[in-house]
Amino acid sequence: MVVADAKVEPELGGDFSAASEALLNALGNKVVMSAAICAQHANITTYLPNEPPDAVVYANDTRDVQTVVGICREFGVPLIPFGTGTSLEGHVNAPYGGISLDLSRMDRILAVHADDLDCVIEPGVTRKRLNENLRDQGLFFPIDPGADASLGGMVSTRASGTNAVRYGTMKDNVLALKVVLPNGDVITTARRARKTSAGYDLTRLFVGAEGTLGVITEITLRLYGIPETIVAGVCPFPTIRDACDTVIETIQSGVPVARIELLDEVQVRASNGYAKLGLPETPHLFLEFHGTPAGAREQAERFAEIAAAHSAGAFVSADRPEDRNRLWQARHDAYWSVLPLRPGAKAVATDVCVPLSRLADCVMETKRDIEEMGLIAPIVGHVGDGNFHTTLMVDVADPADTAKAKLFMARMVERAIAMDGTCTGEHGVGQGKMKYLAAEHGAATLDAMRTLKRAFDPQNIMNPGKIVAV
Repeated sequence: MVVADAKVEPELGGDFSAASEALLNALGNKVVMSAAICAQHANITTYLPNEPPDAVVYANDTRDVQTVVGICREFGVPLIPFGTGTSLEGHVNAPYGGISLDLSRMDRILAVHADDLDCVIEPGVTRKRLNENLRDQGLFFPIDPGADASLGGMVSTRASGTNAVRYGTMKDNVLALKVVLPNGDVITTARRARKTSAGYDLTRLFVGAEGTLGVITEITLRLYGIPETIVAGVCPFPTIRDACDTVIETIQSGVPVARIELLDEVQVRASNGYAKLGLPETPHLFLEFHGTPAGAREQAERFAEIAAAHSAGAFVSADRPEDRNRLWQARHDAYWSVLPLRPGAKAVATDVCVPLSRLADCVMETKRDIEEMGLIAPIVGHVGDGNFHTTLMVDVADPADTAKAKLFMARMVERAIAMDGTCTGEHGVGQGKMKYLAAEHGAATLDAMRTLKRAFDPQNIMNPGKIVAV
C-alpha cells in the first residue's frame, strides 16, 4: 500500500506587499499582477486545482533572475520558475502564493559547438526551435517529450520521450548548468568536457529538481548528428501482451531501435478519428530506426522477424519524411485525439515505469483495472524503456468520478512500485505524486532529500510544496 510522506510544509507567504513594491521598483513593467496572467501561470493540465501566484515576473537574463531571487529571499516570498506550463503534476502551482518567474523571454541560443557536438542555450528555448536552428548544421537534439516544452522545463522535470530508448533522457544529455541559488549566488555545475571526476555531480542534482533548489539560467546540451537514414514503421498486434513481448525481445536482442511506442486499441481508435490514419483498431507499435541505409533497413527487418514470432500483422515501413512526420504527429497528438472519446471530460495523463521484464504484466493489469472500473483511459507508452502512460478521461466537476480516477492512479503506482518500478518515469513529482515517494524511496532516502533541500534553501522559498515537504 502506498503511504504518503506525513510531513507538511510550514506556513509560508512572507511579506508580498513589500516584495511587490521592491520588484516594481527594480524591474518595472516586467512585473505583472493581472489575475488572468497569474491564473495562466498556475496548473492548467490536470485535475489538480489552479493555485495562481500573486505576481508574474518576466526575466530577460541571469541578472533579472538574481534580482527576483534576492527580493524573494529578503521578504520570505515563494518563487516558482515557469517555462511553458506543459508540466503535468502541478509543478507550476503556487500553493503559498508568491512570484511566478517566467523564463520564456530567456530564449537565446548562445553557442553551438558543432565539432564538439554540444550547445549552450537559455532555459526558455523550446525543443522545436532548437532543432530548427540546428538542422542546417546537420545536428539535432533528440529528447522529445511530445509537447513543445522549454528546455529549462525539460531539465527541471528530467524529461524523456519517444527517443529515450536510444538517446536516453535529459539526465544523459545535460553536460552543464548555470544556476542561481536561493542565496543569490550564480554557479556553473561543470565544464563542457564529456566526462569529469572533479567533485560532486551537481549537474545531475539540479536535473529533475523541479525548481526546488535553484533557478536554471543556462544549459549545455549534448547534440547528435542527424542520422543518414531514418526508417519509420507501424505494426499491429492481436493483444497488448503480444506487443509488449515483442518490445522486450527486440530490446534484449540488441536491435538499436530509436523509438518504439505502444498504442492500445483505444488510442488507435482515437488516433484514427483525429489523424485519419486508417489503422486496424488493435494494439500497435510505432517504431523508428536510425543509421546508414543498410543498417536502418537491417534493423527494421530484424524487428519484423521478432514481431512475426509474436503473431503480429504486417509491418509497414516508410522512409519518406512526410510519411514519417504524419505518423509521429499522430502520436504526439494523442492528447487531442482522445478528447472526443468523452466530450466535456478532462484528459488527465499519468505515467509509471517498470523494469522491462515486468512491462507486459504491468500494462495488462492496468488494462484490467480500466475495464473493471469502467474507465475510458487509452494507453500509450515509450515502452522501449518500460515507461507507459494512461490518459484518463475525467469529469473533474464530479467528485465521484474524480475519486475513481484517483483510486485508479494510486493502484497503477502501487503496482509499478511493487514491480520495482517508479511512480513516474518522466512526468515528475510536483504536487501530484509527492505522496508516493515514501513508498518508493523509504523514509531515510526522503530525509536525505529533505536535508539537501534545507541546505540549499533554508527559507524554503524555491517552489515550496513540490517533491518533498520540509
